[in-house]
Formats: sequence, structure tokens, C-alpha cells
Amino acid sequence: MKVSELLKAAKSQTGLDQLGDDSILAPLEILVDSINREAKLSERGEQNVQRTLIGHLVNRLRIEDYLAQNPELLERPVERPMFVFGLPRTGTTLLINLLNEDPMRRSFLRWESMDPVPPPKISELKAGPRFDKCQELTAMSLKYAPHISAIHHEDADSPTECQFLMAPSFVAEYYDSMYDIPSYGRYMLYEADYLPAFKFHKRYLQLLQAETGGRWTLKNPWHPLFLDSLRAVYPDAQLVMTHRDPVEVVGSACSLLKAVRPMFSDEVDLLAIGRTLLETFDVMVERTTAYLATYGQDSICHVQYLDMMSDPVGEVKRVYRHFGEELSDAAEQAMQQYLESNPKGKHGKHTYSLEDYGLTEGAIRERYQGYMDRFGVKTRS
Repeated sequence: MKVSELLKAAKSQTGLDQLGDDSILAPLEILVDSINREAKLSERGEQNVQRTLIGHLVNRLRIEDYLAQNPELLERPVERPMFVFGLPRTGTTLLINLLNEDPMRRSFLRWESMDPVPPPKISELKAGPRFDKCQELTAMSLKYAPHISAIHHEDADSPTECQFLMAPSFVAEYYDSMYDIPSYGRYMLYEADYLPAFKFHKRYLQLLQAETGGRWTLKNPWHPLFLDSLRAVYPDAQLVMTHRDPVEVVGSACSLLKAVRPMFSDEVDLLAIGRTLLETFDVMVERTTAYLATYGQDSICHVQYLDMMSDPVGEVKRVYRHFGEELSDAAEQAMQQYLESNPKGKHGKHTYSLEDYGLTEGAIRERYQGYMDRFGVKTRS
């Protein structure tokens, strides 16, 4: 797989050639090189990866072309966006799904990550050919990979992770999760410049909000890796971080990668999954702590997973109050209805074992005791 061939395919599909920012080429080269040398892709996996990378390039070309034809969209602000993040598997999905029920808010939807141009009208957010095509893929996933939906399920109109706004810049943890590419993973942790990806992130939102309006409410567990770049592009962002017992976090996150990676490779190294995630989580905690030291404890609203599970709407109200806002009656009623329609385990039960990844509960407790003390993380016992 060559970057030149991917670019040629994307440009051929679209008839376009402006990427908007050539800084994406360096991370794309690193990503492709890491995939070629390390990912051990199956034949099906190789086809899928090429299709994915070309798809992101196609989206980028189309977005930049649309913005070039409609430059006034770039003058419209993205005001006080809310970002939900935390170590993976800490309740970010439940929280964003509840926030999405507030009619005053606007989430980045799964189908919009696949086919964003032209920007949708309000009537198209939950209907139309692009929605239908994405929902068909969801139905196939439920049929052929129900174990993944049991861990993490998204419908076409579900809020999806805003790292897919960064994926067309090829600086996104998405790739490192899907494929075993340690060189790219190290690049992402210690070398990558996230600022160009966030600048495109905003351009993407400015396109999508053309016809719909609403307060952007986004989530991506990996944001602790690049909070400074996020703040540089969104200085008035509202930041919400979720926290959960690290034993459950590590086991659940490892299990998700164990479920996903066989879709691309016949060789899945479970011990490597454990090692990689622990290193990544270490960096996430370190950078969050540094951010708080610079901007203050109240610069992030902290949400405990167990509190979220016991009183979801009450926690949402507390988040609103943290930012000097109130939850409307209409939004609260919609959130309650969502909870009634989507009980925990709706798509199956998620089970996992730390031992599969060469890990133990005691070792994880010891490793993350400082994190638990610093953020008051609650455990079930």
C-alpha cells in the first residue's frame, strides 16, 4: 500500500485535488508505513484498510471543496462546544447519548462521519439515503458481529466519537485501536502535532452546522492526549471528564480491541494490547493532571461512572450547573425516555478477563492508585 496510490484513488473518485493542508501527508506516511510493516493484515483486512483510508481522503477532498465554494461557513463560530472524554469505557457513551436528547444540542452523528457532504438539513439528521445506508451497515454488524454491539453500539443517528472528525487528518487514535501498529502508536503518543487535526475538526463542524444550528456536544475518550491543542482551537470549550475504576476500564478496553482486531488480522497479540493500553492510559492521566495544574481543577467537570449509573439525569444536571446552565424540562423528559428505551445490556452482556492480557487486578490497582486518589475514583466495593 502506497500513499501515492491512495491519493490517486481518492482524487479519481472525486475529481478533486485540494486537501486543504498538506501537513496531513506526514502522519499519513507514518500510518501507512506502520500498517505495511506491522499490522499483519489478512486479505480481507487489507482491502478494508485501503477502503477506509481512501474514504477519509475522499471526505476531506469533498469537505474542502464545499468550503471553498461556501467560504462564509468558515465565518460562523462554533460556540461553547462541550467535549465529553475520559479513559475509554468510563461512561462517555451513556453521557453523550443523554446530552444528545437535549433539543438545544447538536451531536456529531455516525452517518455524518461517513458521508458529510452536502451538509444535512434538519430533516436529514435522522432520515434520508445517507442515513439509510449507514443504518444498513449497523444492521449487518448486529447480524455478523453482535459481540461488538454488546460492547459498544451505535445506530446511524447515534452520536459518534469526534475522533472521526480528526481521522481525515490521519491523527486519530482510531487507527491505533483498529490495527496493531506500534510505530504509529508511539508517534501518536510522543511526536504527533494535533493542532492541524483540530483545525480541520472545526472546519468539519462548520460545514455540518450550515443548516442545523445547535450547541455542539462531542465525545472522544482520547481527548486527554491533546487537551492543549483542543483548547487552542476551542478556547471556550466546556470539558467533561468521566472516571471509572481502572480495573474495569482496562479489562473492558482490552476486550473491545480483542473483538475488533480480528476483523483485520488473523494474528492478534493480546499481551501487546494490554501493554499498549496501559502506556496510553498513563499518558492520558499525566496530561490531564498537567492541564489541571495549568488551568485549575474547575477547568474540567468530573463525573464518576458509578454516580452516572445510579442517577444519570442527576449527573447531567450537575454537569449543566458546573457551567452555569440549567437542564430544561423538555430535555430532562427526553433523557428519561431514552433511559427507559435503552436499558443496560440491551445489545448483550459484555464479559472479559484481565488474565487474557497478562494483567492482574492487583497490579492495575497499584499502577493507578495515584490516579484514583487524585480524582476520587469510586469502586464498587
